[in-house]
Amino acid sequence: MPLSQDQIDALNQQMTSMIDMRNNPQSVRARVEVMEKLLERSFTVPGTKIPIGMDSVIGLIPVVGDIATAAMGMYILWEARNLGLSKFQLARMTVNVGVDTVLGAIPLVGDAFDFIWRSNSRNLRIIRKHLDKYHPSARIIEG
Repeated sequence: MPLSQDQIDALNQQMTSMIDMRNNPQSVRARVEVMEKLLERSFTVPGTKIPIGMDSVIGLIPVVGDIATAAMGMYILWEARNLGLSKFQLARMTVNVGVDTVLGAIPLVGDAFDFIWRSNSRNLRIIRKHLDKYHPSARIIEG
């Protein structure tokens, strides 16, 4: 059954709004915050109030775990680049992920380091500061 011109126009408008939503600051902020929470604060260590995330858990798998968490951290960096963060900010974020990856790869010491060095939380702070300055409408009131 062929589509009418009205149906084609409606589909075109939906696709355009989906593309706009993909790159708007509010959507990017939401995606980055979800990724940071997944990697750094997904759950707590039983019997304590210490938050840990997939970065610490997956990092226990030698080599492969560190590469996987570095890739997820680079996703946050990619989103930051799409937001237009400066080269300096992107370099700081890259160093955060690099330090986490290199030191996290050291057996035992690296696993303990993952609990302390939360590169994704650091990178989220950089992105929030940028969004609050250049895209104030993306600001979320936390209560």
